Amino acid sequence: MQGGCYGIQVLVAGRRKHWRDEVSAEIRRAGYSATTVDCAVDALTILALGLPMDVLVTDAELLGDLRCARLAVEARVLRPNLGIVFANDLEDADITDRVPDALVIPPGAQDGVLAVTVREALQARI
Repeated sequence: MQGGCYGIQVLVAGRRKHWRDEVSAEIRRAGYSATTVDCAVDALTILALGLPMDVLVTDAELLGDLRCARLAVEARVLRPNLGIVFANDLEDADITDRVPDALVIPPGAQDGVLAVTVREALQARI
């Protein structure tokens, strides 16, 4: 599966640096490119600027006014075809109602589950 001329681009938004580093390492091992940000505002800025992104992976622990649920909704407005993957416990139980095709990775998932889920998000876009 190939994205644009830049290959598959995954935007990783998470509060904790260690989490972002682990996620981006797994993304890269799967053969994709990863861009990491530590807040939802930065993630939306990247999307609003038009930088090529195919999938958004966001941590449920994002803080501030723009938490993961609102980030997903706003990201979908900017990029209707963006794959969205949530990691860890979701505080907002109705996120799957607001972004019905978003995929969720439960906490403690085994290695490789993230890469498989990103592939599923990419396939759902087609």
